[in-house]
Amino acid sequence: MTGVLLCVLRRDLRLTLRRPADIATILFFFVIVVSLFPLGIGPQPELLRAVAPGVLWVAALLAALLALPRLFAADHADGTLEQLALAPQPLSLIVLAKLAAHWLTTGLPLTLLAPLIALQFDLPGEAIAVLVLSLVLGTPVLGAIGAIGAALTLGLRGGGVLTAVLVLPLYIPALIFGAGAVEATLSGLPAGAHLSLLAALTVFTLTFAPWAAAAAVRIALE
Repeated sequence: MTGVLLCVLRRDLRLTLRRPADIATILFFFVIVVSLFPLGIGPQPELLRAVAPGVLWVAALLAALLALPRLFAADHADGTLEQLALAPQPLSLIVLAKLAAHWLTTGLPLTLLAPLIALQFDLPGEAIAVLVLSLVLGTPVLGAIGAIGAALTLGLRGGGVLTAVLVLPLYIPALIFGAGAVEATLSGLPAGAHLSLLAALTVFTLTFAPWAAAAAVRIALE
């Protein structure tokens, strides 16, 4: 079973790395969205620091949303998803492997890029460290919840818009806890409570989302 999961993980990573433009588009979108705010607000350090947590997290959320269509769409188009569904291994574990590949090519690059972008908002080092930690904990939540939406809209015309409508309300807790951790640090308060809640949310979604996404995929394939 582990061999099959590693095979799915390597395959998805290989396919994504063959299309570096997809990753570049997501990162470019993240950079552009975040960079527009300092230009629009002006060089006011206190105001920039105040809006930074929300801006950075909303931009990461929207960038992650752009990557959702490639979770299942290509495999569905060429019949690979049907073969995976017929495999003896549980489809939920295969979905989990695909989520891991998705995070390595979307969530991890966004997390590594965030500290550099955060410098535009004059964030102190401690706040940047908390931002990175919150993104490490929170981006898997975005991918796991997004997988359910992507599976539910699989094969539908205009599925990308419908996926956004379905998953954006479910992203709100991760947004609140992630941005709240950075805001607490900026206010001189401990961020542990926000990060603990975000970690609990990550464990919960990674436990149940693969099963829900697998069930949605099976429905879409019928």
